[in-house]
Order: sequence, then C-alpha cells, then structure tokens
Amino acid sequence: MGWGEKRKRKGFRRLLHSFVYAFQGLYYVLRHEQNMQIHLGVSLLIIVFGLMVELSPLRWAILMIVIGGVIALEMVNTAIERIVDLVSSDFHPLAGIAKDVAASAVLIFSMIAVVVGIIIFFEPLLQWIS
Repeated sequence: MGWGEKRKRKGFRRLLHSFVYAFQGLYYVLRHEQNMQIHLGVSLLIIVFGLMVELSPLRWAILMIVIGGVIALEMVNTAIERIVDLVSSDFHPLAGIAKDVAASAVLIFSMIAVVVGIIIFFEPLLQWIS
C-alpha cells in the first residue's frame, strides 16, 4: 500500500497516527529551531506573569490566541524552509524570497503580539504594582 493510499484511509487508527505525526513535528521544531525555543520560553514567562497579575478570562483568551499564532507561524516558517531546501539544493533567488517572506510573517505577527501584550498587561500591571 502506497503513501497516497494510506492517506485516503479513514478511521480511529488514522486519526491517532495524525496526532503522532503532529507531535513529531512539534518535537522537531522544539529540538532544532532556536527561534521556536525563544518563542516558547517567552510564552512561558508571559503565562507565569499572567497568572501573577490574575488576568481576566477575556485577556487570557486573547493572549492564548496570540501565543498560538506566533508558535503556529514559526512552525509554518520551518516547514517552508525545509520544503525550499528539499527542492532547491543550490541557491536560487526565488527560494531565498520564499524563506524571507515566511520569516517576515513570523516577525510581523511577533511584533503585533508584543503590542497586544502591552495592551493586555498595561492595566493589570498598574493594579498589581499599586
């Protein structure tokens, strides 16, 4: 049975395998990608800080969406980089552009995440200090 035929199969076993593959991807980026390690470390610090200042449920929800977005984009960036490396062993300007654009998406979302974080933590931080 080929790879394509396996992908068409359905059922609980295939569902479980899809989770295994997803966790293998997560393990790969956590182990091999420095930027993912940084994103995860900062995210854990922000979560601890959120617990300290007792964020409201709405602020937690927004925070989790933003953290999840940064982490997911970093994973997509890694996937794009690996695919480009696979299909283009020599340097090609379009390959470089694809990698740069993917990295830029992470950068833009990360900058937005910082702004959202400032907005989320500003008021609770003022109350926590006083």
